[in-house]
Amino acid sequence: MIALIMAGYVTKESKALSYLSTDPKACINCHVMNTQYATWQHSSHNTVTCVECHLPTDSFVDKYIAKAHDGWNHSVAFTLDTYDNAIQISDHAAARVQKNCISCHSNLVSTLISNSENNHIVEHSAAASERKCWDCHTSVPHGKVRGLTTTSDNLGVKEVK
Repeated sequence: MIALIMAGYVTKESKALSYLSTDPKACINCHVMNTQYATWQHSSHNTVTCVECHLPTDSFVDKYIAKAHDGWNHSVAFTLDTYDNAIQISDHAAARVQKNCISCHSNLVSTLISNSENNHIVEHSAAASERKCWDCHTSVPHGKVRGLTTTSDNLGVKEVK
């Protein structure tokens, strides 16, 4: 009985059920994500949820597998304080974000690829297929500075009513 009460208490205090939603506020349950949330709120992508960019969008099962995997890694890193001041996206998560960028901006991407010999893509050493969208679009959607304590676009979390 005590274990059940403790489990209920931890679930409530950690807001664990909020992670089953698509609400971006779930991402700031841990105070270390405030900078990312605030810079997203002030970005051109503030109508797109964290889930739409950071998780698979083509499969319900894949989405919740990724959510569980990332959630576990985040909870361990944040609890044990093993993350860097400048939080970096993992390779696996970066691949998901890249896929979602291309999916949302497919018309633009197809135009860039079809015209690649005439534009800036060929000027760089990496092949267009190897480049990440944020190689050029560094401030989308989380601002230019990635540190937890310093960011030019961290104007504070806006309360939406």
